[in-house]
Amino acid sequence: MNNTPFAELNAQSNFSFLYGASHPEELVEQAQRYGYQAIAIADECSLSGVVRAHQAAEPLAIKLIVGSQFTTEEQCQIVLLAKNLKGYQQLCRFITQARKYSKKGSYKVKLEQFDQQLDQCLVLVKASPTLTTKQLKQLQQQLPQPLYLLLHNDLSQPAKILNAYRQLAKQQDIACVAAINPRMHLANRKRLADILDAIRQHSTVQQAGFLLSSNAERRLLQWPHLQQRYFSQEIALSCELAAQCSFSLNEIRYQYPKDNVPPGYTGQQYLRELVEAGIQQRFGEQFTPTLRQQIEHELRLISELNYEHYFLTIYDIVAYARQQKILCQGRGSAANSVVCYCLNITEVNPTQVGLLFERFISKERNEPPDIDVDFEHQRREEVIQYIYQKYGRDRAALAASIVTYRTRSAINEIGKALAIPAHILHGLNHNIDWRDGSSSTSHKIVQAGLLPEAKAHSFAQLVEQLRGFPRHLSQHVGGFVIAQDKLCDLVPIENAAMADRTIIQWDKDDLEALHLMKVDVLALGMLSAIRRCLSSLSQREQRTISLSDIPQDDSATYDMLCQGDSVGIFQVESRAQMSMLPRLKPRNYYDLVIEVAIVRPGPIQGDMVHPYLRRRNGEEPVDYPSPEVEAVLARTLGVPIFQEQVIKLAMVAAGFSGGEADQLRRAMATWKRGKLAYFRDKLINGMQQRGYPSEFAERLFSQIQGFGEYGFPESHSASFALLVYISSWLKCHEPAAFCCALLNSQPMGFYSPSQLIQDIQRHGVNILPIDINQSDWEHSLDYSQAPKGAIRLGLKQVKGLNKQKFTRLLAGRPKQGFSQLSELTQQLDKTSLESLATADAFACLAGHRHQTRWQMSGTEAPLPLFDMPEEAAVNLSAPSEVEDIRQDYLATRVSLRRHPLHLLREHQALKNCYSQAQLHQCKHGQLVKVAGLVVGRQRPGSSADVTFLTLEDETGNSNVIVWSATAKAQRQALISSRLLKVHGRLERCDEVIHIIAGKLEDCSWLLADLSVRSRDFR
Repeated sequence: MNNTPFAELNAQSNFSFLYGASHPEELVEQAQRYGYQAIAIADECSLSGVVRAHQAAEPLAIKLIVGSQFTTEEQCQIVLLAKNLKGYQQLCRFITQARKYSKKGSYKVKLEQFDQQLDQCLVLVKASPTLTTKQLKQLQQQLPQPLYLLLHNDLSQPAKILNAYRQLAKQQDIACVAAINPRMHLANRKRLADILDAIRQHSTVQQAGFLLSSNAERRLLQWPHLQQRYFSQEIALSCELAAQCSFSLNEIRYQYPKDNVPPGYTGQQYLRELVEAGIQQRFGEQFTPTLRQQIEHELRLISELNYEHYFLTIYDIVAYARQQKILCQGRGSAANSVVCYCLNITEVNPTQVGLLFERFISKERNEPPDIDVDFEHQRREEVIQYIYQKYGRDRAALAASIVTYRTRSAINEIGKALAIPAHILHGLNHNIDWRDGSSSTSHKIVQAGLLPEAKAHSFAQLVEQLRGFPRHLSQHVGGFVIAQDKLCDLVPIENAAMADRTIIQWDKDDLEALHLMKVDVLALGMLSAIRRCLSSLSQREQRTISLSDIPQDDSATYDMLCQGDSVGIFQVESRAQMSMLPRLKPRNYYDLVIEVAIVRPGPIQGDMVHPYLRRRNGEEPVDYPSPEVEAVLARTLGVPIFQEQVIKLAMVAAGFSGGEADQLRRAMATWKRGKLAYFRDKLINGMQQRGYPSEFAERLFSQIQGFGEYGFPESHSASFALLVYISSWLKCHEPAAFCCALLNSQPMGFYSPSQLIQDIQRHGVNILPIDINQSDWEHSLDYSQAPKGAIRLGLKQVKGLNKQKFTRLLAGRPKQGFSQLSELTQQLDKTSLESLATADAFACLAGHRHQTRWQMSGTEAPLPLFDMPEEAAVNLSAPSEVEDIRQDYLATRVSLRRHPLHLLREHQALKNCYSQAQLHQCKHGQLVKVAGLVVGRQRPGSSADVTFLTLEDETGNSNVIVWSATAKAQRQALISSRLLKVHGRLERCDEVIHIIAGKLEDCSWLLADLSVRSRDFR
């Protein structure tokens, strides 16, 4: 109950970065506990924390006032509070303008800018040593509304100073209002506040001195303390001002942009016209009455919920991309809609996979649909700039991504502030397995033994407090917010770190909470690779080859997948997918839909993988308790694998409406335990009323609960499966062109260029070395050696080269190529020449690396004082193979020579180690030793018990499983080794082989300075 006659008008949360020491919701909740009438969250030139505060305030029935604080160039501190919707719009515009001409994270504002444009805001000036009579007079002249002076008494200043502020206000006829100006909700955050001060000042706590707060009084105070510090009229005025502020974030009304409707049309009419045209293109003579019924249902619901302009906005963006020949693909929930299919937003025909429209749009959800569109990752910027150009910077911006402190960053920042030596911080970060959830952060830090126990406990407490605090705003990966009118009337806009990017101050969760539309313009590397591959094939065949030219249900493609041969293929290239492919044995498109979804934490945790495989292999009978359940689960053999199946089961077996079933999915997905009991009872009672056995109902709910948080939507899987098949067909039938496209689309995917090259070499494709006379900047296809081409490595693979410089060089390269090294030494700088020499790109001119460097050293101009005699030709001996391999990896991280393991195989340390190829001759359960370069470490977030290693040797990749006990006992070898020797037990299931690790030996010393990096925990 709000029985304290006080309202805090200037609280600052941790969204005043490196200043506020409490989350917005903590401030709101504590203010409610103390009985405050209201609390204003007024962060520094920001509204980033107000949505979270709003969500906390609504159920607590405490008034939240939206505001912001500014420090002018004249060092005057001013707080603005929104009185109503118009005042909120004025505040948003003011923040946007203050940040418009400043770099990311900063702002500029002058006293003269506080004028009549803020007439619907309360304006309060903070009493501070820099405040002058002149500043107060200037503000009074500029503002049409009264000005107020914020007094704060944190006991750090003599009473006479506070009285002096009161006297100054009286002279200017300004009323004083009490304010705590809190930066934390409780006093126990004082130590964290000191840490934040030290970090902000680039100092340590010991050195900061008077920069730190002198006490913990900048916290929310209870009524007795307030009475002691302020006059009654100053406290009463806080409530009077709070009463003037009636604005709530619930008043925000978002309107979709209407730019995409031609004159003479309504949004509904134009959308229908586009859909009708799409029907002819997509279905033609196969259009059925059932399809007409579905489309009419979708269009009717879209119209009832006023979503036409949302669909037209997505359609316009996709149409632009297609005009520019940018490959794109709508995915996710969009695949549930026949309308999206007819608009060419998605390539998935929902009628073929039986998806559920209610998963996409439903009345009960009362929130906008969510359409994700993937674009080529190397050309997505073109689409982003098109959106900015069409709608303008004042109507379109990217959503924010709030970067928060994680354990490692918190340890580093707190450690520096406490002057803890760097080697101790390094030890805490790198010698502790922070992903292991078996013990608390505090226990791990104490157990590490790097700090005295008392200090370790104190340090761990600070780490726990700082973890999850926002560090700064970054840009979302592609979530655009586009408005009909000025976006800065809804939320402030500021500059991102990247040029030509602007972001709003809210993240995607904030947007969802306020039901604002977000258009996801995402980047997908595989689309870049596919488009490059198709362009290459079109050039070779002298005709346009598109996705529609790829034949469906190709047996050779599925044969390849059944063998687990999927390096470089979209979505199924991980070691887990490679292990699943030979067991699931996909033979059609829907098998790929299941393949994509089944290797996910949800089906695994819900114990659905093995039952499905047993039923697929005929080892277990498939039964259904009713025809209705069979209709839902028949395609997955009675095992629920997709989120959509959960929704359908709740509808057909328990009588849920579409919206109720989706609420069940959401409650499970977010582990809203308070709602689970309600849905459990409704589900089980509904099934029993319809004649289903209670055992079946209980088992179904247990399965749903087991994979609810990680369940994968069939709509996503259906979209991904299209790209799985396309990339598989290209790898199977055009391996050189596909691999070349992958290499040119880096960085992307699971494998490094070196691994992609080794894999394609094992498929018989020839790889040609980097050559200054033959290589282009990008990797290219050479058809002189094979009908489908060999791959010539490009200069982009060489580290340290400038693309623009070498594009000009190659444009002027003679048709017959350079004939002498001197032609290049005159055009290139020393660094570029050295990089090319290290990459052995001059072999065509000088023979080998030693000879190249000798000739390069002889191209310097002679001193003009004497005529230099002509030197006799010098022939140096070539480098050893080992030296060549080291130089290859150093310059390009790729070598076309023998694999390092081939050279080291006879070393005593690796005696009796099996190669990957030899493992296929071993028996299940056999003890083996393997060794290889560590090219990948993975530990799924849903599994703290196992780490997966990928070891590469000259014959392929071996998969190693390291259980948690082994990982903890031999952590150093597991985490740090580049060349690892593993003693373990071989496990075989069909053709799938794993090594269960027992002993790990770090043999990296054998590599000397060979430059090999692994892809760890990605």
